[in-house]
Amino acid sequence: MSVQHNKVALVTGGSRGIGAAIVERLASDGFTVAINYAGNVAAAEALLQKIQAAGGQGMILQADVADSSAFIHMFDAVEAAFGGVDVLVNNAGIIHYANLVDFDDAMFDRLIAVNLKGSFNGMREAAKRLRDGGRIINLSTSVLGMMLPTYSVYAASKAAVEAMTSVLAKELRGRNITVNAVSPGPTATDLFLDGKPQEIVDRMAKMAPLERLGEPVDIARVVSFVASAEGGWVNGQVLRANGGIV
Repeated sequence: MSVQHNKVALVTGGSRGIGAAIVERLASDGFTVAINYAGNVAAAEALLQKIQAAGGQGMILQADVADSSAFIHMFDAVEAAFGGVDVLVNNAGIIHYANLVDFDDAMFDRLIAVNLKGSFNGMREAAKRLRDGGRIINLSTSVLGMMLPTYSVYAASKAAVEAMTSVLAKELRGRNITVNAVSPGPTATDLFLDGKPQEIVDRMAKMAPLERLGEPVDIARVVSFVASAEGGWVNGQVLRANGGIV
């Protein structure tokens, strides 16, 4: 795969899990990386130091993606530091497991605010400010194909993101900007593993024909391809990276 030069990627939720793997991979591809984090500054700083030690460059940006002004400030900061943004990866997300009948209003509102409004906020600002030839890459979920109990609101938030992905790809006609979604299956991150009994984790690991959980690097490789020149003909698509689970 050809190495990118003088390209800048902004990754939301980039300090841990899949986001951190995406940041590391894009940095190794030659991107300057802007690492957004919500609250864990230590993790973000450690990741940036790791990238700089390997010869890369970047910055960290604290922001709540659900705040409609967050992306304005982040794009301003990245443009001031590095001249512009070429790739936005909308990775920040939260999950809450509950049967639909038990979902309370506060958790519903927060999940929609981060997963859906946060992705919308990023897409809207990127559509205005990405350099021509850029990439918008949203993170969805393969739960949309599995339709598992307790995932109803989470799946709904990501279904809306997939719909906006396809529509925005068409709306950006003439800009040479692609818009795609990457849809992981069960992946070994804190977000997935926290609170799950080992029996459930083991059972879900066996569901895919490849008989393992995904690793963050598996998802980062797909994002890397979509962000690269080689991925330029993929547009308006949802790429399921789940080991064949659905």
